[in-house]
Amino acid sequence: MTSTASPTRISEAASALILDVQARGLRVEAQIEQRSGGAGPTDCGMLWIEGYPVTAPTGPVAAASPYVLRPEDDGYGIYRDGSRLASATTQRRPRYYDLTTADGVPYWHIALLHLDSVASTVVQHCAYWGNADQCTFCGIGLSLESGRTIARKTPEQLAEVAVAARDLDGAVDATLTTGSTRSVDRGALYVGRCGEAVKRASGLPVEVQFEPPDDLDVIDQVAAMGIDSVGIHVETFDPAVLARVAPGKARTGIEGYFTAWERAVAAFGEGQVSTYVILGMGEDPELTVEGCQRAIDLGVYPFVVPLRPVSGSLMGEWKPPSQAYTRPIYSKVLAYLSDRRMTTATAKAGCARCQACSGLSSMEPLLQIGRRPAS
Repeated sequence: MTSTASPTRISEAASALILDVQARGLRVEAQIEQRSGGAGPTDCGMLWIEGYPVTAPTGPVAAASPYVLRPEDDGYGIYRDGSRLASATTQRRPRYYDLTTADGVPYWHIALLHLDSVASTVVQHCAYWGNADQCTFCGIGLSLESGRTIARKTPEQLAEVAVAARDLDGAVDATLTTGSTRSVDRGALYVGRCGEAVKRASGLPVEVQFEPPDDLDVIDQVAAMGIDSVGIHVETFDPAVLARVAPGKARTGIEGYFTAWERAVAAFGEGQVSTYVILGMGEDPELTVEGCQRAIDLGVYPFVVPLRPVSGSLMGEWKPPSQAYTRPIYSKVLAYLSDRRMTTATAKAGCARCQACSGLSSMEPLLQIGRRPAS
């Protein structure tokens, strides 16, 4: 893996470029590690732009993009209309992808490397998939249908792959998620046991992600396994949008998420609990900012991201929101995070630690050096 630590400064132009690439995509004229279909950062290329981690759409969304990734004598550059705009570093194919378990399962079917995070959906089934409760933005069932993964990863398999990802490719943490189950714990205890095995074997910080369990004592049980961070993802603070895009989650209700977060912050600590907040699904921006601020007050990190349409999902034909829409929301959320002394470096593991799917990390330095990001 080729990686560059995030610099402490970034120009306004480079930050704006990252947000625009996330919205409009990137045409590639070079070999680049890409994900296609399924759960996680998908239909995208993984790279660093001016040292900042970025997942950039490279699928159908990118066909009309003005931005092109081109190889250079020393690395890569991002160009528009023949003019070089920024330097880029790409992720090469991880070495551990060439390994298999003793019973013949390719390591990359068990966990993928998202830049510097080894990540896996430990149970590739979801109780909501294929019925009226299906989350419209989700592609959890697509990876399994295409034969790119296995239905259920064991703690032992995940631990084995995490050690290889650490040793061969420099993975710095593990991010484990799961499809929801109909059980009281919603699958949290199994993904927690997987995380416990990964941490014991590899020593990597671990985030696990699950839906709010019916019994909130489950959250304390997961914390007792030594898990570092937890993601409990509401997806949107607009109740009308939540009911439309995630009917199953809407039954928990936004207030149900706040109740679960309060318990999780008590167990894991402030800044170690995060939630995805997806922009571009028709939500009310004011409700979005207000919800993020309330979550921050509770000690929850709102990981704000643009919609990444998954080919084959129910929202596969949607387009990512423009930076004209996302940038003001990022700016307001970042200002509030700064006031509460919560940063992109707060989380020990997981999506909020990686930051590649969001524009928050490239805008944060502008705020820190006294130039509030333009809104």
